[in-house]
Amino acid sequence: MHKILALKKTALIIFGVLSVLAVLSLGNLKFSFDFSQFFPEGDPDLVFYNQFIEEFGTDDNFLLIAVENDSTVFNQDFLQRFDALSKEALELPFVTESQSLTTLFYPLKTSFGYTKLPIIHLGDSTKYASDLNKIREDNLYVNALIDEKATSLVLALETENKLDYAQSIILLTKVRALLDKHNLKNHHLLGRTYFYEAIVAMQKHEVIVSSIASILLIFIVLLLIYRRILIVLIALFSITIALLLFLGLLSALGKELNAMAAFYPILMLIVGTSDVIHIVDDYLSKLKTGLTKENALWSTLKEVGTSTLLTSVTTAIGFASLLTSKSSSISDFGLNAALGVLTAFITVIFLTSALILLPKKEYLLPKKEVSTKWPKLLSGINNFTKKNHKPILYISLIFTFACAYGTTLIDTNYQIKESLPTNSPIATDFKFFQDNYSGFRPLEVAVMTQGTSKISDFEVVKQIERAEQQLKGESPIRNIQSVSTLYKALNKAHNLNKTDYFSLPKDDKTFELYQGDIKKMARKQYGKFVNKNETKSRIRARVLDVGTDTLNQLYKRFDSFTSTQTDSSQVKFKLTGSGVLLDKNSYYIQQSLITGLLAGLLMVALIMALLFKNFKLLLISLLPNLVPLLFAGALLGYLNIPLESTISVVFAIVFGIAVDDTIHFLGRYKLCRDKGLDKEAALEITFSETGRALIITTMTLFFGFLILLFSAHAPSVTIGLLVSVTLLTALVLDLLLLPVLIRSWLK
Repeated sequence: MHKILALKKTALIIFGVLSVLAVLSLGNLKFSFDFSQFFPEGDPDLVFYNQFIEEFGTDDNFLLIAVENDSTVFNQDFLQRFDALSKEALELPFVTESQSLTTLFYPLKTSFGYTKLPIIHLGDSTKYASDLNKIREDNLYVNALIDEKATSLVLALETENKLDYAQSIILLTKVRALLDKHNLKNHHLLGRTYFYEAIVAMQKHEVIVSSIASILLIFIVLLLIYRRILIVLIALFSITIALLLFLGLLSALGKELNAMAAFYPILMLIVGTSDVIHIVDDYLSKLKTGLTKENALWSTLKEVGTSTLLTSVTTAIGFASLLTSKSSSISDFGLNAALGVLTAFITVIFLTSALILLPKKEYLLPKKEVSTKWPKLLSGINNFTKKNHKPILYISLIFTFACAYGTTLIDTNYQIKESLPTNSPIATDFKFFQDNYSGFRPLEVAVMTQGTSKISDFEVVKQIERAEQQLKGESPIRNIQSVSTLYKALNKAHNLNKTDYFSLPKDDKTFELYQGDIKKMARKQYGKFVNKNETKSRIRARVLDVGTDTLNQLYKRFDSFTSTQTDSSQVKFKLTGSGVLLDKNSYYIQQSLITGLLAGLLMVALIMALLFKNFKLLLISLLPNLVPLLFAGALLGYLNIPLESTISVVFAIVFGIAVDDTIHFLGRYKLCRDKGLDKEAALEITFSETGRALIITTMTLFFGFLILLFSAHAPSVTIGLLVSVTLLTALVLDLLLLPVLIRSWLK
């Protein structure tokens, strides 16, 4: 016992030092958000995209500023203020280009050369009506720089590529100051920098709120269970230190917290509480038998510590199964969560064990005798399983089939808007652009010439125009631009700026004439669409947020069209861009989910085999944990919740945590059988000694994950609901189905 006392002092010193270091490192903890976190790593399309942006730049380097005016934007005072905003925006940091209807113009070919016609005659209000009619007639800028009702205008800013968080905040601060300067208060923003700001703000808020809520919940639960404030404070202190050490570890490792960060406090605090309850419950029960504190703790660590270690390892394996995901955001979450679970276990085993040895026994044990309600309840459940053997099996079988069918209804028609903070300014702005403009999703089509063909060839440009017209036929796709746009604009300019002439020239000679003019007067614009050696080009567009599955069908139609209706000997087309890569995740989610869970299941099975050394007991341990996974999938299917990267973590959480109760139950049962007890006596003791802890820990987990229902992040709300309900189902299966299977299959 002297060893335990020595370890107690050592543990307290070590954890004291580590806690101080963790607090000092918290200032370096970073939050990040980037859509590239959700790109499928290792995918050939991602490799292609990375090569593509080396020549053409990223497709999300924009910030859109929509400014509304009460009835119409064709008000001279408003237009002048908006024009001043457009021109001064060019001086903003990280801005490379500024475009709006007040700064753009129509080119017009005259006998004296090209001249510029303003799209909006700012100084002459008598021409506003004809300006609007011309804009609507051309339809080039409607839903791009002006809405259909002409109640708002858009200033489109092009920024440097891949601005980081600090640069994004600087730009947005300057933009808002400029809007205030010109009294343009009714505005909406959209772009990568705005997403960056909003999502990181949400992450920080969620981490703080979920941490406070989880700590309060744990305090209440532990107080109700043990009715001793000292035990509650010891447990809560240990779990909070575990969370602190985990965050300090992430900071020391240089990890950046992404959109999944809100789960860490809940996972750490709730999973840590589960470990504490199992250890403390057994320790207190042994103190009541008259054992000394040291002997009681040593006995607890030998009997329950092993099971707690195994549950922590299996939970960590469940999260580690996410490493198979091609999304770095999800795989990072899996690795970090696994580290968190192990950190919680180490903290509970060493720090909690050291702390509960400090007070006298009478300060830990309740003053009143423990209620007889628990023994009666647990004995009643055991008797119920004994008397209703067949009904439990039949109902479980029917439930399993219903869940299996529900999983066939799962879809992946995910929309970006579902990831935005509920009732937030960015959600409002996103909806505004979705309803009035071309949305947020960028779409790129890479155009690659074949053989000796060049993008500057008339036949190639005609192929590009054909592909562009196919895209225009898809209602979600808007604001399409390509190199052919430049030729069509010049053709219109040569024909008195008439809308009917916004088309490619009829012959090679005219095309070559326009080509020379473009390279002289619009070299910069031409360079945005064509690379230096004229072997590659791009078609740019924006797509409404209509859902991943819907867009994937659209992409298939485009691929089919270009492969059959364009000349592949001259030019080939390939869909690319950040939007396409995000949508491709739906292809990998189910694949990586199944692969990861099978790998995790295999590893857990090996651990179970080493623990129980009984094949039938191994099967019994796995069955009640497969059904909750099916149930989680069925809920997605029946509730019509799209499966996307973030929500896919539900299965890892359920798999990693649900198996814990099974291990504790079967571990106690095997211990009883090893002592020579028969099957029924072993089950009776297992229920009485483990059942209470199983119910309490599951209810703690249940309410813990329900905290996510108050999240501003819609996928987090879904995850909280699914995990809570599914873990409750897993408990019911452990308490009802496990005893039935034990009686049926084991001797």
